[in-house]
Amino acid sequence: MRHIISLLMENEAGALSRVAGLFSARGYNIESLSVAPTEDPTLSRMTIVTSGSDAIIEQINKQLNKLVDVAALMDLNDGEHIERELMLVKVSAQGEAREKLKRVADTFHGRIIDVTDYIYTIELTGSCAELDSFLETVGRDLILETVRTGASGIGRGERILKL
Repeated sequence: MRHIISLLMENEAGALSRVAGLFSARGYNIESLSVAPTEDPTLSRMTIVTSGSDAIIEQINKQLNKLVDVAALMDLNDGEHIERELMLVKVSAQGEAREKLKRVADTFHGRIIDVTDYIYTIELTGSCAELDSFLETVGRDLILETVRTGASGIGRGERILKL
């Protein structure tokens, strides 16, 4: 099962490497990883998307909690959460496809951010499933290039990851 693990860690050199090393050493896969500083400049928030059985996810969480750089951890799948991902997709936009692509982008709340005679670059945000659905709707034959950030997530309501 797919899990989104969010953690607060010390914002210092080598911290990211230690987390990635933990996954690598145990043969766990990271589907996506994003890291950025928080409102506290001494802390960064890391969001890791990984998959595994409940036992594997429990083991990952325990191992992450043991790392000295990790200050707090939350498995967002343990409760209600909001998940978003950013995607930039470059598509072939010629002839009748131009209008169809505008409609599809609007339907998925995307924005066309770059236009040439033959190509649109579209920006979208949404859940992983929503972005996958957009790609499926457009069709592989029109897609020239895709860039995705991976998931970012936050707990809903009172669920807060904080020290």
